[in-house]
Amino acid sequence: MPREKLNLDQPIETLAILDAEGSVDKELEPSLSNELLLDLYRAMVLGRRFDERLLALQRQGRIGTFPPTSGQEAAHLGAVAALREEDWMVPSFRETAAEIWRGRSLESVIMANNGFNEAATVDPAGPTLPNSVPVGSQMLHAVGIAWAARYRREETVVLTFFGDGATSEGDFHEGLNFAAVFQVPAVFVCQNNQWAISVPLKHQTHTRTLVQKAVAYGMPGIRVDGNDLLAVYAAAGEAVDRARSGGGPTLIECVTYRVAMHTTADDPKRYRSAEEVEAWQERDPLPRFQRYLVKKGVLTEDMLESVQTRIKTEIQTAVERAEEQMRSLGDPLQMFDHLYDELPPYLRVQKDQLAGDLCAGNGEGDHG
Repeated sequence: MPREKLNLDQPIETLAILDAEGSVDKELEPSLSNELLLDLYRAMVLGRRFDERLLALQRQGRIGTFPPTSGQEAAHLGAVAALREEDWMVPSFRETAAEIWRGRSLESVIMANNGFNEAATVDPAGPTLPNSVPVGSQMLHAVGIAWAARYRREETVVLTFFGDGATSEGDFHEGLNFAAVFQVPAVFVCQNNQWAISVPLKHQTHTRTLVQKAVAYGMPGIRVDGNDLLAVYAAAGEAVDRARSGGGPTLIECVTYRVAMHTTADDPKRYRSAEEVEAWQERDPLPRFQRYLVKKGVLTEDMLESVQTRIKTEIQTAVERAEEQMRSLGDPLQMFDHLYDELPPYLRVQKDQLAGDLCAGNGEGDHG
């Protein structure tokens, strides 16, 4: 038999609507109400300022390690805003603003970053799974929920987030393959922020893009400017509508950047240059969207100041409430009480050490 070429006619589209100065392509501009535009702007500002406050709290020793999200707000808010209330969001661990958009309280985030199991996710705006720390595992959960929705003939769509590093995990490939084979209503949103901790994208894949992996699984894919909220919203809206109408899954690659550290236990200066970070900061999604709204006449200078003031107060109130609630949640030593009938010696040492630290910190009597 002769050797023949198999031509796969599945082009990959790219999409950008706002440039770095906030100028819009009128032909591609999605039709969004002024109310929704302002809600999205406020959510972006809240996500950024809350992220900055969390970093300050961590450096002060008032919360534990957490993953900053600054610079990626457009990638996850633009996507989640395309969902209906009954749709599912299945996050990884860097979608704080999207979780808040879906109804999670700031207090819950603060408490979770201090290790309190009482920090249950609140989701009055729609079903949302807790964030997932194991890289890529949440995609399988999302596909399972989407398969259940299809089996029940519901119109529910499931949107899941993950990073570029997760595309090197088997869960990514298994999830996309299952989703495509069974045509489940899932939308896969890859936040390609260029770094999987200290591993650059070029060491994650040999392909030119991540979205072209959609071709291998026979599903639509699109690559968008992840710092352009309008582009992300438009791409996610198309994917959600396709999934809801029975058209199966979509892979969206949002090209963005992690301007801060992977987590607060990480030092990004050891593996990337300041020049690289500065170049990406010029493409910051927040001022870009702000300039667009000002040019559109939706946002005024007075409104800018008012939003900042209200958000600052909201965050401070949430910090105070969370810290008050955490002080009332009982003795930390209870963590040792439910694993063993009799504590092993090494855990007894740890319990005694913690009891001593607690006594030294608050001047109270023996906890041991």
